[in-house]
Amino acid sequence: MKAKAWSYSEVAQSSKFQALLARKKSFLLPMSIFFFAYYFVLPILTSYTTVLNTPAFSPVSWAWVFAFSQFIMTWVLCSIYSRKANAYDAMVEDIRKELR
Repeated sequence: MKAKAWSYSEVAQSSKFQALLARKKSFLLPMSIFFFAYYFVLPILTSYTTVLNTPAFSPVSWAWVFAFSQFIMTWVLCSIYSRKANAYDAMVEDIRKELR
């Protein structure tokens, strides 16, 4: 028996797919805004203020500490997204099972 071929519009209109999109959007939008804000604060602060020029410890200024923290922030966001992606994948599998 051949499975029915579902069109994208049929899948997109399903309540589970809409729930998946809403859940992803509610996570990705705030995280993206946070990422870009955190990323652009460093060049803005170093260009227009001297607040990051003061020494944090020894000869290392706060600008270097902030720049290093961006690497940590990127890894943290990546690991958070990886965990969330597993939940999204489970939702996709539920949608696939429903459509079979």
